Amino acid sequence: MQIKQYSAGAGWRRLGGVLALGIGLAIGFGAGLPGQRARAEGFDYYVLALSWNASWCRAEGDRRNAPQCDPRHDHGFLLHGLWPQGEDDWPEFCRSRGRDPSKRETRAMADIFGSGGLAWYQWKKHGRCSGMSSRDYFRLAREAYARVRRPEILRRIDTDMRLDPDVVEAAFLEENPGLDPDAIFVTCGDGLIREVRICLTRSLEPRACSHSARRDCRRSQALLPPMR
Repeated sequence: MQIKQYSAGAGWRRLGGVLALGIGLAIGFGAGLPGQRARAEGFDYYVLALSWNASWCRAEGDRRNAPQCDPRHDHGFLLHGLWPQGEDDWPEFCRSRGRDPSKRETRAMADIFGSGGLAWYQWKKHGRCSGMSSRDYFRLAREAYARVRRPEILRRIDTDMRLDPDVVEAAFLEENPGLDPDAIFVTCGDGLIREVRICLTRSLEPRACSHSARRDCRRSQALLPPMR
């Protein structure tokens, strides 16, 4: 398989132009200790993590036979999670007096999480730390996901591409004029572009990411597989 390559220097707009010409180019933490238990509401802002489903499936989902990897679902960026984040650390697996969501409630989130099981895990690991009920947390997560425009151009890829992660970031910045570069970063793993993460205030307005949240991709290029 031929893998196309694309650098940030050329600008992401040129990528769209190449597509329009139809010449065959293809076109969702730091100081603390992971797993620490903390009191709910002990955080400063949120990290909205959007996972590129095709990358997750290639790295993990296919070997699990994950339902979200079935091409009939046509997933692009799914919601990995809405994570409470501190300026210097982050809470996980918090104690909560609230009722856990029912299976029906988690299944209802499968359209943006990929599966009810993934929605449940995000509630258990991160949602309990919000201090909200599961209903309110999932409502907020859905609102945050809806507020961010995912670039349509990335959904139009039809073959593996090697991209400078800055190209993906630039595409999000273009689609979301209120978003500043210090509020967004792209992550990589297994040689793949994996996620776009956006920092939001507790009222879901973009804000700068603190050092504890940033995990920028350090590759000059990484693979972006096409949607299933």
